[in-house]
Amino acid sequence: MVKLKNLTLGYGRKTVLSNINLDIKHGEVVAIVGESGCGKSSLMSHLYKLDKENIAWCPQDANLIPALSAFHNIYAGTLNEHSFLYNLGNLIRPYKIEFSKVAELASKLGLEDILNLSVDQLSGGQQQRVNIARAMIQKHSLFLGDEPVSALDDFHKRKVIQTITEQFPTCIFALHDLDLALTCCHRIIGIGQGKIIFDEPVSNISRQQLSKLYSHLNIRHQVNNDHIPRAHTSEF
Repeated sequence: MVKLKNLTLGYGRKTVLSNINLDIKHGEVVAIVGESGCGKSSLMSHLYKLDKENIAWCPQDANLIPALSAFHNIYAGTLNEHSFLYNLGNLIRPYKIEFSKVAELASKLGLEDILNLSVDQLSGGQQQRVNIARAMIQKHSLFLGDEPVSALDDFHKRKVIQTITEQFPTCIFALHDLDLALTCCHRIIGIGQGKIIFDEPVSNISRQQLSKLYSHLNIRHQVNNDHIPRAHTSEF
């Protein structure tokens, strides 16, 4: 479903990532992890550009429209499915059928009570869930999320990730939260020093591998338990 061979990414003369080889198949839930600035966002952005028409994209920078309601910001994910006149009419006075579609999705993310509020009245966590909903309303089979739940507490992070993975057969997440990656994903790709350090199923990940990514941190502080948790997405 996603395949990269010997990819190099950079800005101007600066190389961010080099010799990147990836093969992600349909049905996989994959986490890309690594320290800030390692190139995760660059890689995610590149993956999206490869197949924009078939990817539900949830970028770190949401670019929500503050003056518009949560409903309209979520509905924006479907603008390309309708004509200009249809979208204009829905902007002036939301159609019942479109509001119902958005409300059904919003209820899964705990947003059903704030759909009529403008985005500038929402908390950071609510805005992040609006961003997720805008991606989820798109009719695609691959979800690509760059730190999609970073503003949420641990409980809601897992609930939201479960909601996403229940709808999308294939998911790729860039994450800082190692517990979340180890618990909710099937496979982890570790990036550091401008390259892929490891690419393994969660069951094969060792604390030694994680320490190569976060050399300046005590990994015990990055993962709550002394043992490495395993993926059990069905439990949430």
